[in-house]
Amino acid sequence: MLISDVDGVWTDGSFYKGTDGQEFKKFTVLDGAGVAMARAAGLKIALISGRYSQATEYRAKELKIDDVYNGSLNKIPAYEEIKMKYSLNDSNIAYIGDDIIDLPVMEKVAIPIAVPNASMTVKDVAVHLTKLSGGDGAFREAVEWILEKQGRTAEILSIMRAEVQNI
Repeated sequence: MLISDVDGVWTDGSFYKGTDGQEFKKFTVLDGAGVAMARAAGLKIALISGRYSQATEYRAKELKIDDVYNGSLNKIPAYEEIKMKYSLNDSNIAYIGDDIIDLPVMEKVAIPIAVPNASMTVKDVAVHLTKLSGGDGAFREAVEWILEKQGRTAEILSIMRAEVQNI
């Protein structure tokens, strides 16, 4: 399973707020493709965001990500719920984060991943640092790295090509 923070990983951490209160975030299609790759590989995906955002909910729904914990500053209860739901233990989970509220989960999982725009403390805990920053495809890069480490890149690319040809 791959669990991810949102702000600072799927986005650059910025958001735009209009005078009517409406919020906008920039997401990249590259991370959406990363979701498709993860699914093709049989990886479950969950999002745990410290900050509540309707834009996050909308993007997750668009990508059919069911396990979304939106507005969870203490990420451990959400993490434990995910583990219980899927009968997983820490050794079955990778987590990608960028800030200190991600540390409690990153210190538990088998594969803590950070983005270049992460705090130094988070980078120190990570076993892998993506080259791409949050908002620029870091989630997809993390998926590709995991698939490479599993020796499954060619298999998943083949599945993806077949799916595209069937569209």
